[in-house]
Amino acid sequence: MPKGVPNKRYTPEFKKLVVETMLEEKLSYSEAARQFEINDYGIIQRWERIYLEEGSEGLAIERRGRKSTGRPMKLQKEVEEDLIAEVQRLRAENAYLKNLQALVLENERQHHRKHR
Repeated sequence: MPKGVPNKRYTPEFKKLVVETMLEEKLSYSEAARQFEINDYGIIQRWERIYLEEGSEGLAIERRGRKSTGRPMKLQKEVEEDLIAEVQRLRAENAYLKNLQALVLENERQHHRKHR
């Protein structure tokens, strides 16, 4: 691409027109690209996928740049508190079961010694 020439932006209406015309007239990606003067038919493939998955509203979303892989989303305060309470309860239950198992094993050992 020549230096200083910005990428061409297409309106959501134009994208919808291209995809719907392609589907109605059963055009290939190459034929649709030629008919609508789009340089790369890969653009039309992406538009078609978005149109089929999300509908025509999905074509209005700007998708330039890289996806954000930053911090995970914050949970609601109530949900976070519920999860913390559940983790604490499960840890207490786990500790109780470990102690119970140790007591049962000790009881079995003593019972086994008495019968010898």
